[in-house]
Amino acid sequence: MTLAATLPAADPLADPHASSNAPHRQILTLLGLLIGVTLAPLLAYNQTPSATLYNQLLAFAGLGLAVAGLAWGRSLLPGWRVDGVSLGLLLMTVVALAAPMTHHLPWSMALTSAAMLLGALLAVQTGRAVAQGLRDELLTLFCVALVGAGLLSVIVSFVQMFFPALADGNFIARSGLVGRAVGNMRQPNHLASLLMWACVASVWLAQGGWLLRRLRGTLAATVALHVLLFLFVFCVLLSASRTGMIGIGLLALWGLLDARLDRRVRIALMSTIVMFAVSWWLVGWYTEAHHHAFGAQSRVSEEGAGSPSRLAILKNAAELLMRYPLTGSGWGDFNLAWTMTPFPDRPVAFFDHTHNIVMQLLVEMGLPLGLLVLGLLLWGLWRALALAWRGGAGTRCAFMLVAMIGLHSLFEYPLWYAYFLLPAALAFGLCLAGGPTIAAGPARRPVLAALGIVTTALVPLVVADYLRIVHIYAPPQGAASLDERIAEGQRSPLFALQADYAEATVKPPGPEALAAAQRTGHHLIDTRLMMAWAKSLNAVGQTDKARYVVQRLKEFNNRGSDEWLEECDVLATIDGAPRPFQCEPPQLPYSFRELR
Repeated sequence: MTLAATLPAADPLADPHASSNAPHRQILTLLGLLIGVTLAPLLAYNQTPSATLYNQLLAFAGLGLAVAGLAWGRSLLPGWRVDGVSLGLLLMTVVALAAPMTHHLPWSMALTSAAMLLGALLAVQTGRAVAQGLRDELLTLFCVALVGAGLLSVIVSFVQMFFPALADGNFIARSGLVGRAVGNMRQPNHLASLLMWACVASVWLAQGGWLLRRLRGTLAATVALHVLLFLFVFCVLLSASRTGMIGIGLLALWGLLDARLDRRVRIALMSTIVMFAVSWWLVGWYTEAHHHAFGAQSRVSEEGAGSPSRLAILKNAAELLMRYPLTGSGWGDFNLAWTMTPFPDRPVAFFDHTHNIVMQLLVEMGLPLGLLVLGLLLWGLWRALALAWRGGAGTRCAFMLVAMIGLHSLFEYPLWYAYFLLPAALAFGLCLAGGPTIAAGPARRPVLAALGIVTTALVPLVVADYLRIVHIYAPPQGAASLDERIAEGQRSPLFALQADYAEATVKPPGPEALAAAQRTGHHLIDTRLMMAWAKSLNAVGQTDKARYVVQRLKEFNNRGSDEWLEECDVLATIDGAPRPFQCEPPQLPYSFRELR
């Protein structure tokens, strides 16, 4: 039996003529989920400067195909639905698109934010529109894709941890963290979250009967569930993600409290704590016997349960919110505001996010809008939780997918990546599937089908646009001059800021380099850009502002600026030697808004 057989041949609740479209629906939906859920987090190939862009584009391409397949096959109920999450996504989209007018956010950042938010809205509305009679079948297909992603990530994790020489960087990413697996997303926390999703998906495949039907025996299905959970828990340990470790506890708690799950499934869930303990012992034995680094043990012993740098960034974000309680830093400008505001106790790494979704929304939007958005999101999540509490196992499993990524969002920012945001939005929609509509009628299906096709069709165009930037940093044979490549990249509607970074850091200090630094500074600031920014400010006569930027740079204690700043110590030993601008403190304080 094929994977497409997990969906029924016809949808009697949606349309009496749907059977003729069922094969198309099945093929497109299956293909979309395999691309957007399985392949998206597994693609290791990337091109500078973005390590995850192609992964995120695959998530969009897969979502588009899945939506088109469901809408074309008439698997979706007519009418539009309203919920807190959808309203919150709409409000954030409006804020993002208004940002270029309210605080001069570059349009490329506004457009990419809007694309992510609207993609999530499309996923939520699609999941919500699935008829109750089809919801569990679609959830099964979704979970098959997630388990597939998990099993492939197990292979990647084993190679990265135990056979690192086999990681070629294109099919299996190299781990830059000693003693830790990072998956093909190159982030251990992302690997852990994907594996937690795979655990939840395995539970549904067992609870919903998919494993039983394929293995033709209760014992075989139970063993398969335990094996899957053990593999995923083992690789969570290899990632050394403390968020993942908390997630394992959440799985065990689910098994303890959810009395409506099958007894064998509950036992398997509660056994994840034992699986983790056994995994710790096995990895500890192996690493000691082979003199191999044990990343999880090192992290727990050195940093404990908390992360000092993340606590520090949260403290800084709270202080920043107190400075701008009504407006916040502005959508997309947290990195700029934080970097250019004095924080002597700041963590020395460059952060572009608060690592907490609640604080991120508050500090960028301000208290009035931020609390409104959070209230809408919480309303939607509370509604989903209420349905999960009194609904079937399928609703609870879909909600657990949302809960797992929600947990991660309190310590990281996974929902800023399409390969987590879009599946999470679809899972949330499935929690509310088959609910009441606010506008009846069949028009919704062709609209969703068109949106799905357009979403997928836009992906190659985005790739072509991104290649303008790739050619700046990795020019092909016979490429144009660097200035011409930068100018071409600056015409990109989505990635111009990466071209601005090149102009700001490569061109001689002056007005053009300064304008480029101010534009790309909305995106991500690092040591090289801050040095170039300060030099350009000094070159155009804004020396005191240049010194202010240098003062902020010193707070990071970054080695990349040591040589430049050490000039001051050398010249101090020479009588009468003129002191460069970076050697003197600023005379005035400046708001980050005066620098953008």
